[in-house]
Amino acid sequence: MPKPRRTGNVGKYGRMRARYLRENKKVEYSIMIINNELTSHLLDIDDICRERIDMLVKQMAEKENVNEELKANNQIKWVQMMNNIKNRVEEIVINEIIYQ
Repeated sequence: MPKPRRTGNVGKYGRMRARYLRENKKVEYSIMIINNELTSHLLDIDDICRERIDMLVKQMAEKENVNEELKANNQIKWVQMMNNIKNRVEEIVINEIIYQ
């Protein structure tokens, strides 16, 4: 029995994956289009990236003591540190998942 096709809007990470496939893995990209699997693949990649980013941000924030106490005492520092963590995590996830 064939896998049911997913529907929905492809997010940021799915679009990045599509661009990577289109520019660097032309054969894979074409095969996915022919087999009507591209959208499902891109939706899966988007979900995987978002879940991984959420998990890693929580882990890194905990490890670096970026917590509610810091947020209450120094919001600007908390925002700066969270943005820094998110940027580092996003770079890791993009390299591990999007560009594989």
